[in-house]
Amino acid sequence: MKEQSPSPAPSAAPSQCYVNRELSWLQFNRRVLEEAEDPANPLCERLNFASIFQSNLDEFYMVRMGMLMDTLHLESRDDKTGLTSAQQASAVLDKTREYLADRDRVCKELLRELASQGVELCRFHSLQDKAQSFLEKYFTSNVLPLLSPQIIGRKQPFPFLRNKQIYAVAILKTKGGGERMGIVPCGEGVLRRLVPLPGEGGRFVLVEELIAGFLPKIFTHYKVEGTVLIRLVRSADIHMDDASSEMGGMLAEEYRKSMEKMVRRRKRLQPVRLDYQGKLTDSVRDSLCSCLGLSKKHLFSSGAPLDLTFMGALRDMLRDKTELFYPRRVPQNSPNVDPLVPMAEQIRRRDLMLSYPYENVRPLLRLLQEAGQDPDVVSIKMTLYRVAHNSKIVEALVDAAENGKEVVALVELRARFDEENNIGWSRVLEQAGCRVIYGLDGLKVHSKLLLITRMHQGQVEYITQVGTGNYNEDTVRLYTDFALMTADPELGAEAAGVFNALSMGEVVEDSGLLLVAPACLKTKITALIDGEIEQAKAGSPAYLGFKLNGLTDKQLIDKLIEASHAGVKIDLVVRGICCLIGGVPGLTEHIRVVSIVGRYLEHARIYLFGQGERRRVYISSADFMTRNTTRRVEVAAPVRDPDLCARLEQVFQDQLRDTAKGRVQQPDGAYIRAQGELFNSQEWFCDQAYCGAWARPALQKPAPAPQGAAKPEKRPAAAPKRPAARPLPAKKPPAPQKQPAVKVRVRPAGLLGRLFRRG
Repeated sequence: MKEQSPSPAPSAAPSQCYVNRELSWLQFNRRVLEEAEDPANPLCERLNFASIFQSNLDEFYMVRMGMLMDTLHLESRDDKTGLTSAQQASAVLDKTREYLADRDRVCKELLRELASQGVELCRFHSLQDKAQSFLEKYFTSNVLPLLSPQIIGRKQPFPFLRNKQIYAVAILKTKGGGERMGIVPCGEGVLRRLVPLPGEGGRFVLVEELIAGFLPKIFTHYKVEGTVLIRLVRSADIHMDDASSEMGGMLAEEYRKSMEKMVRRRKRLQPVRLDYQGKLTDSVRDSLCSCLGLSKKHLFSSGAPLDLTFMGALRDMLRDKTELFYPRRVPQNSPNVDPLVPMAEQIRRRDLMLSYPYENVRPLLRLLQEAGQDPDVVSIKMTLYRVAHNSKIVEALVDAAENGKEVVALVELRARFDEENNIGWSRVLEQAGCRVIYGLDGLKVHSKLLLITRMHQGQVEYITQVGTGNYNEDTVRLYTDFALMTADPELGAEAAGVFNALSMGEVVEDSGLLLVAPACLKTKITALIDGEIEQAKAGSPAYLGFKLNGLTDKQLIDKLIEASHAGVKIDLVVRGICCLIGGVPGLTEHIRVVSIVGRYLEHARIYLFGQGERRRVYISSADFMTRNTTRRVEVAAPVRDPDLCARLEQVFQDQLRDTAKGRVQQPDGAYIRAQGELFNSQEWFCDQAYCGAWARPALQKPAPAPQGAAKPEKRPAAAPKRPAARPLPAKKPPAPQKQPAVKVRVRPAGLLGRLFRRG
């Protein structure tokens, strides 16, 4: 019987294939909260996840809810679900209320378990008289002199409430029976948050509860009828492109000052959420809503402390109890890097790849430091999106410039919440003699690209490093990323083209090996997907695999739906936002979506196209999000070394089978824990790094060819056989390797000694 051909793909996928972007992000943050309530995680790590849940939610409201509230009056709709801004905001508020109730329940259990370990957070009103007497003396001598209370009235207007600061609100009765409102800032960083109680053990009370408990000692001429603690979250949705739209006519210092002005504006933007703890009367609620310009829907009652950042201090008190933390892991030396051979020489022999945080970032630092000393190096060019507050990367660039090298650094001042840090480092680089450029009008430069150009024996040589993560020595211990280092002349020439375009304020219009957004990344990805669709239609095996942080671009989503409908097998490992629903019968049934939330933040991007000899492997700085594909300069690079391709493919497959931290998306959009024998991909990668499983076969020196004979074609070494996958061993991992010393010039405090704190 003749096989029927598949029905044509729908011109527009039905709504059941899509999830709203904002709701998908909230789902991701709920998965973070699941880690806080998972008893399989050590207690102190669960405290950390609870704190991350709150900081994530704050940032979401500052950025996304601020944007939604700015567009409430517009008729714009979500291009996937058709929801208006008002409908999205309403759905977000409903989900937030649900998830905050879950947060309260989780925090209550965590604090109960914490008390069983000898560290107890006490409620002020539950304390006995002896403790209350101690706190009264402490309040009078150490807290009261530092407070700045205010009573709201006609001559005392409602004060400006700082973003994410806690305030104690008092409902006051006058002698004449009138009602007033008093507000007291709870320290704003001046007061210690955790106030220790007398006696043995670690018992504490939060300073905001102490202040709320002694409000009668502040407002002595009134009767305190009630108290409530509040915490306001403000929008941070400032449009940095307003500062960059005229950057072509600005001097560098003028542009930096314009950016600094916009960062200051952020601190005074409109409120988007008010959390409160205690009983909020109707009159006080109405007054707060009126003064802050908020509707009642934006007010959230909290059973947990309003700010969970104090949990870090509680964790530190238990450092001696190692069983309450993850087993210690440190980045290992890559077995493929010889510490005694210059990095450029090793990279010229064959491509190298580092896998963070499992392997050490030192080889990259050494590459930069050696390039600054190498007499053959002509120039060093680098894109900097987020860097460490005390960056050795920047120090290496400064050293190179002082040694006479041409150093070009593209510093992206519009990296959200890192603007002040980047503004500071741009001045450091400029003062050291580096050429600093700031990207393109309306486009952020998010690519992770380093190009070292050498002139050796009259020939131009390139050393190119392409990464998936930032050049930040702090986050490489927390984020999973890849860094490819290659001497491929074609790839180096294209990287030089990228830097030339950026230096002239242009985008790359066409490329060969590299996929470069915004002009030639999405189109080439679409073409590669089309190639797999044609394979499937011809009856051949077809495959696509993508490891991403987010998937929101509707054109690429629709192309994946088309590919699934044609019979292409598609695996997606998407950590966060995923607006595509896999497994929908007849539409996305060939698409499987997995999300991993674990000890490390999954941050690497891998693209896989085809199978067998047709397989193409890329690493990239770009997610499949509209901002990445159309509004940023991004770079995806092919991995051409067969060993490294095999390693990336295996990493991808290992993550697909993660049952410890993997969640599998269901056809209704929900995520459930993956089933099967327990396997934790991140711990497995740690084990592999510790035992040197990523070591590659040594390069064999070819026998000298007879005189006059043609030179044999150089072929890359075959990919090594990998051990069969297995569950994690119960035994302790090998002892950490001793890290070789790297010479870093120590500079006096001052120019490079300054720390530029993140805003």
